[in-house]
Amino acid sequence: MSNEIMTEEFTEQQLNYVYENRRYVRRKEVVGYVLWDMAQSFNINSYSQRFVNTILQISFRYQQIISFVNGIWDIINDIFTAAIVDKTRTRWGKFKPYLVLLAIPGTAGACLYWMLPLFFRGTGTEDFSKFIAYFILAIVREGIGTFVSIAQGGIISTITPHPVERTRILTLANYFSGMFGEKLPEQIMTILLDLISNNVIKPKKLTISELLLRLFVGMGVFTSIVSGMTSLWFNTIVRERVAQSVKTPSIVQGIKSIINNKPVLLLTLSQILSSFSIGGSRSDYYIDVLNFASMGYVTGFPGALLGPVPFLIVPWFRRKFSSRTLYLLSNYLGSVLMVPIFIIGSIGGKKNGLYKNRIAMMIMMTIHETIIAVFYGLRSVIPTELYNEAMDYCEWKNGYRTEAMTSVARGLASKLAGIFTNLITLQIKRWIKYDQTAYIRGAAQSDSTKYWLFASYAILPLLTGGFGMIPIFFYDLSGHKREKMYAELLERREKISKTASQADKETMEKIAQEQFKVAEINKNKKL
Repeated sequence: MSNEIMTEEFTEQQLNYVYENRRYVRRKEVVGYVLWDMAQSFNINSYSQRFVNTILQISFRYQQIISFVNGIWDIINDIFTAAIVDKTRTRWGKFKPYLVLLAIPGTAGACLYWMLPLFFRGTGTEDFSKFIAYFILAIVREGIGTFVSIAQGGIISTITPHPVERTRILTLANYFSGMFGEKLPEQIMTILLDLISNNVIKPKKLTISELLLRLFVGMGVFTSIVSGMTSLWFNTIVRERVAQSVKTPSIVQGIKSIINNKPVLLLTLSQILSSFSIGGSRSDYYIDVLNFASMGYVTGFPGALLGPVPFLIVPWFRRKFSSRTLYLLSNYLGSVLMVPIFIIGSIGGKKNGLYKNRIAMMIMMTIHETIIAVFYGLRSVIPTELYNEAMDYCEWKNGYRTEAMTSVARGLASKLAGIFTNLITLQIKRWIKYDQTAYIRGAAQSDSTKYWLFASYAILPLLTGGFGMIPIFFYDLSGHKREKMYAELLERREKISKTASQADKETMEKIAQEQFKVAEINKNKKL
């Protein structure tokens, strides 16, 4: 059905039904979703690049090869995976089977990833056997990860038919995850790295390199198992409540649903342009320049005092501001606020710049983190909610949903851009002469390297990825148009549910009648 021609006019009461706090999801599932959301961040993945660079020690040249080949494989495998998932129809739903069946293989792959250094002790950065092992594991994990990521992206859009409940669940998950330790492993890891690098922890029988090896392997394997098993439990109890169309969409229909779906098209264009963002990591700057890995926790403390406020104001923001405004605030405010920090930090030049001064940078970063903390709830909820909203638009306009193909389309061009940006990011480290062995030797990077680590973190992402803001200025699925869409969708879904229930009732009656006839025949035979 076209969104331009409406066959029914909806009353104000029907439109306001969109904002009612309807409940479809069981409390057990809500708790499970919160724990599942925590599990997605219960890891030390923020240190994965440092792990590959300084613990496993794969040369930047080899990493560029792996990044390029794995990127091409990722794109090819995404297309076929999306087609398979979109055509999936089972009694358990469209996404749940993949989340359950691939949970254990995915966890095993993650554990093996963190254990790789144990099999290649003492090898150099150019060791070929280590490169091959890492390469094969990357390809296999990418294949499994594609199915899982597509299913994870789709499950929240089908867990409830009502947009307000979906926003509520997302908000609850992000709030409780942030309050009760989703980042605990990363925080523990950060503190331990600071204690080791500043010689507070000095074991007599272990070298620094051996201590770091044990720390990364132990934390990596432990968090992978806990996260994997928690996800498996939620995946077994969750239910999909948004019914898929009986007729599965073809690949061509999936592609067309993206082209004629304006919200998805604009979000996809934004993501593509943002994907050309090139930049260094915050942890590299904090560790290699300031020698203070815990800097983020100090600067983030005032913002943490806001408690649940950033999440409590999400519904208010949702009603008062357009999706366009909220998306721009949630995605780009942090990068824009880094501009004055870069300018001030550059005062004094490469050798004596303020970017190397812990106190000066701590003050500036504290102000930065406190401002964006106000919008933390929006950053946690809005990007996911806009994607779900775009999927509802697809159902409203076409009569079917193409979560998998849409997810792949959004990521496809982005991954093509990602291949390029990953190669450039690794090349930048070669250009600035980043020493891969300095960290485990307790040595420092050069002043020039330190400055460019700061610049690539502070200003480069906005300069290269800021163009992603442009398509969002044309996003118009807000206000009355959005209300009207949900009013019709909710009414349509209710009719489908009643029809299905009536069909089930009639089917059960027919089965009962058949069973009664068989029982009568058997009874007469015995007589």
